[in-house]
Amino acid sequence: MRFEAPVADIGFCLEQIAGLGDLRRDGLAPEADSDFVCQVLDRAGRMAESLIAPLDLDADRIGSQFEAGRVTTPPGFVDAYARWCSDGWVSADAPVENGGMGLPMSVGAALTELWHSGSMGFAMGLLLTQAASELLSRKGSEELKAIYLPRLVSGEWAATMSMTEPQAGSDLTLSRALARAQPDGSFRITANKIFISYGEHDLTSNIVHMVLARIDGAGSGERGLSLFLVPKRIPDAHGNLGEMNDVVCTGIERKLGLHGSPTCMMAYGAHDGAVGWLVGEEGQGLPAMFTMMNRARLGTGLQGAGVGEKATQLAFAYARSRIQGRGPAGKPALIIEHPDVQRMLLDMRSGVMAVRGLSYFTAIAIDRAAREPDPKRRRAAADRAALLTPIVKAWGSDIGVDVASLGIQVHGGAGFVEETGAAQRLRDIRIAPIYEGTNGLQAIDLVLRKLVRGGRTTADLLLAELRGVVAQAEGGALASVGALALEAIDALEAAIDWIVDQARTSIELHWAATPALRLFGDVVGGVLLLKGALAEPGAHCRKPEDMVLLARFFAEKRFSHAPGLLAQVRAGAGVPSAAAGLAAYT
Repeated sequence: MRFEAPVADIGFCLEQIAGLGDLRRDGLAPEADSDFVCQVLDRAGRMAESLIAPLDLDADRIGSQFEAGRVTTPPGFVDAYARWCSDGWVSADAPVENGGMGLPMSVGAALTELWHSGSMGFAMGLLLTQAASELLSRKGSEELKAIYLPRLVSGEWAATMSMTEPQAGSDLTLSRALARAQPDGSFRITANKIFISYGEHDLTSNIVHMVLARIDGAGSGERGLSLFLVPKRIPDAHGNLGEMNDVVCTGIERKLGLHGSPTCMMAYGAHDGAVGWLVGEEGQGLPAMFTMMNRARLGTGLQGAGVGEKATQLAFAYARSRIQGRGPAGKPALIIEHPDVQRMLLDMRSGVMAVRGLSYFTAIAIDRAAREPDPKRRRAAADRAALLTPIVKAWGSDIGVDVASLGIQVHGGAGFVEETGAAQRLRDIRIAPIYEGTNGLQAIDLVLRKLVRGGRTTADLLLAELRGVVAQAEGGALASVGALALEAIDALEAAIDWIVDQARTSIELHWAATPALRLFGDVVGGVLLLKGALAEPGAHCRKPEDMVLLARFFAEKRFSHAPGLLAQVRAGAGVPSAAAGLAAYT
């Protein structure tokens, strides 16, 4: 099956659901003219279809190869990357002053989805380089920016996020990476890192590693960690590449999926110490790295939408061609005519559209946080983006896994064999709930940091906006969907009431976190689908014909779960004591 970029759905979602049109009308995105954005999406869609998607089969079956410290990417990756850079896609949402096109983050989010629909293994490296560019732009010294930023923005050099160690996964405070200060202001880094996506490859002449390490003599814990820029090859002051740094890839992981993306084991400083430079302030490594991580977390939600889109297209194509059983007239029927298959296909399509809407909606908040001239509005937008980011990452990737699994089910036995491609979707996306902070940690971040410590003001403003959307459905064809949405919003508000109750213990909140995040995602994602169903298509943006059907199906399935999720949140008050002895189970 040939992948078809869902450009019309993406354009509609950007303009009518996420609010790109509102951003433009508020004077915050004059460069994102509707005609121009449509042209950008059309071009990107063609590239995803013709250049990136054809890479995906070899990316899975051949994968990246390792030999003697070198990594060779799958066939076609080098040429595709060169074309992607030469066409300017790497810099689409980078600021103009850094050499980028200056498009809003929301448009960049749409492009990220398209690349991952084409091939998640290929697109992984692109996402990390863009995230590193943003990090360096915000936190790097002028000297570092002068040398590295233009080359990252252009894609001439690539970048990684180098945090994880064998003993330091989710708990990065256990890092043993060491940085020793040098007289010239540089540092010598000694570290063994694992799970480093695109830590070594053949796409670029240099790879810039963003490495977490502890300066010699620094204290333990989070505040002892600093962030360092460690290049594979050390450039001079003009960016000309010089000698190799003491950075070596010692192997790549054999993985369940995502074979095209090399997941590397990296040794920094096995000999004299890898040369690196401080990014940001000493002891502020994790806060600095969160600039990069939050971009990657939004990207993870978009991976759920992108891979889910491809899985859905595969499932629809198979259901429209496979004859099994008989229809109401007694004649042989395509399986798409059977109600249970229709249910699964609607579940897939509505889930993808909801994740897409929530991801773009979050990106619009990021755009407003960067572009609003009024400090109060800018702060409110930043708070909304912070609230939504863990939801996008966790809920979006969970939906992506669910959709890919349903795709196998639609195929039946054919989905369990590799030839159909359905299994690859699930194998590739299964990592998304794990990396960039596990989904359980995202839920804890949402509950403890964003709601309990941050206060409920941001959540209450969001709930009010959601109620405003639902009010538009009153008395119309979607009134029943609106009624279900109101009940779900009420359940979410009650869950927030329970969470912010000062009598709650940390253990109770940890137990409540995952169902609370799922409830948040279901409610916001579902109301955004309702918003799309209520909207009129724009002049250059076709409204998906099934938008009303998707909103209704999603509401009837997921909003009906809201009372149960609320009960799970409240159950956190009783379960911890009963589970206290769980560690003793054998």
